[in-house]
Amino acid sequence: MVFLGGLTDMSSDNLDDLLKQWPYEPDSLCVRLLKGHDGRDIIQLRIDLGILQLETAGRPDGFRPEGHDTLLDYLCKREACEPDFELDEPACMEIDREFVQFYHRRVAWLRLQRFERAVRDADHTLALMDFCREHSPCEDWTLQHEQHRAFVLFHRTQAAALQAIEEQAPEDAVEAINDGLDMIEENFVDMGWEEHFESDELVERLMELRESLRNDFSIEKTLNEQLADAVASEQYELAARLRDQMSQRGS
Repeated sequence: MVFLGGLTDMSSDNLDDLLKQWPYEPDSLCVRLLKGHDGRDIIQLRIDLGILQLETAGRPDGFRPEGHDTLLDYLCKREACEPDFELDEPACMEIDREFVQFYHRRVAWLRLQRFERAVRDADHTLALMDFCREHSPCEDWTLQHEQHRAFVLFHRTQAAALQAIEEQAPEDAVEAINDGLDMIEENFVDMGWEEHFESDELVERLMELRESLRNDFSIEKTLNEQLADAVASEQYELAARLRDQMSQRGS
């Protein structure tokens, strides 16, 4: 650094050139996967007022709360050691930070088509939501997070289905969507929104993706769907054969 008149010249630390080389695009999610100076993978997101840089493992900010990979890991350890554990205000603030960080990385993984990683980060967020619901200091704070559960489930379902397509398993993709829709519907019931389920934009998008997969891969009904129909109509011999097929496929 160069000192001028007793002040530090910070001109060499500005981001002017970097921001010019990678302009912000308001109509697109701008994400890239790069290498750090030490060779590790890092994610960068171009946002309106700069660039976010995220680690690809552990917490996106690279911080290790009390030596743990994530805040959730640390809180789970505290819970195991403290019988009357309850979240206090500082813990709630740190939890909110972790929610935001994992959101940014989840959408980045989706944009980069790293679907397995997106599923993993969605699962972390859902586990953190479960922990918050169990140990929340008040109902209002719980609802602040629970109202976003369907959105996280949408991302997870979308990623799981697209991962199955990558693995050339279109029937598994349809099943992933069926499972995701079931979980989202359960959340809508819990929140008292059940009458809005079928008209919800995220639900409609998943249903459209499911029908597109059925058409593209000529999937009339998956084995699980056929099994459910057979049990409902009391065709138990057919159900047994379908279970055998499912067992053989899984082996």
